[in-house]
Amino acid sequence: MSKKILSKANLCWMALSVAVYILLSVLINFRIISSYYTITIYNILINIILAVSLNLIIGICGQFSLGHAGFMCIGAYSAGVITKMMPNLGGLFLGVLVGMVISTVAALIVSVPTLRLRGDYLAIATLGFAEIIRIIVMNMKITNGAAGLSGIPKLTTFTLLFICMVISIIIVCNFTRSAPGRACISIREDEIASEAMGINTTKYKVSAFIIGALLASLAGALFACNFYVIKPTQFNFNRSIDILVMVVFGGMGSMTSSVIAAIVIGFLNMILQNFSNLRMIIYGVALVSIMIFKPTGLLGTRELSFEKLLKRKERKS
Repeated sequence: MSKKILSKANLCWMALSVAVYILLSVLINFRIISSYYTITIYNILINIILAVSLNLIIGICGQFSLGHAGFMCIGAYSAGVITKMMPNLGGLFLGVLVGMVISTVAALIVSVPTLRLRGDYLAIATLGFAEIIRIIVMNMKITNGAAGLSGIPKLTTFTLLFICMVISIIIVCNFTRSAPGRACISIREDEIASEAMGINTTKYKVSAFIIGALLASLAGALFACNFYVIKPTQFNFNRSIDILVMVVFGGMGSMTSSVIAAIVIGFLNMILQNFSNLRMIIYGVALVSIMIFKPTGLLGTRELSFEKLLKRKERKS
């Protein structure tokens, strides 16, 4: 019976995804919504990938990372450089692949030594890593230094971006429900007890960190091939904080909350686009308010689950 309910739940998720895709496609293709709002939707989809991937590291595994912008930067510049030489989808896929390979190596270099330690070492290491990546990019000829890359072909379509977002959510959700994901949750709750039970804590923490880095790199590649121009300043500390705010605002450990937070903050950024200083003040007030009145975020660890709804419906009938 549970397998039958699970199959129905998967069909519900598929139907919801298709319905949202068709609705947004119609609105965009028939220009019912302006190009300004279309750009906002693209930004929201990219931010959903970033928020979900960071939530895997912070919310599921319990490891505090401040370097997500660094992995996004790697993906963006990998895709930007390669697509300028190969301005087609093949170039974009190659750029994504190269970015993921580099991000994997970088994630291993950062995570393997630091994740063996406890406390906030990972946060400090990832913060330094993100700045190192940005400085390296600013001093490389192939990336055009501080001036950034311009003339990047627009290869990111709504369909491609939506598919990548759905795949990212599926990857993270499936990982969370798998044996390694359960091990990560155990580590988050009590690392010492997990080690006592024979769980290789470093192995699972590194695995979650690498998956998060790969998805951040993917988001960076899609970002670069959507906005024509990328600069090192777009991937600074503030960018990592923006992603962190989405995770904390929605609720650490809940993928549903990451999606909702990315949507809310995406529209909030659109409204406050001309008031950059005010935006940071509102961010600060919102974070302080959440920490005081709702420390677990808007949804906490709760998820929108068709499986639970179907089980509840079955019990009533």
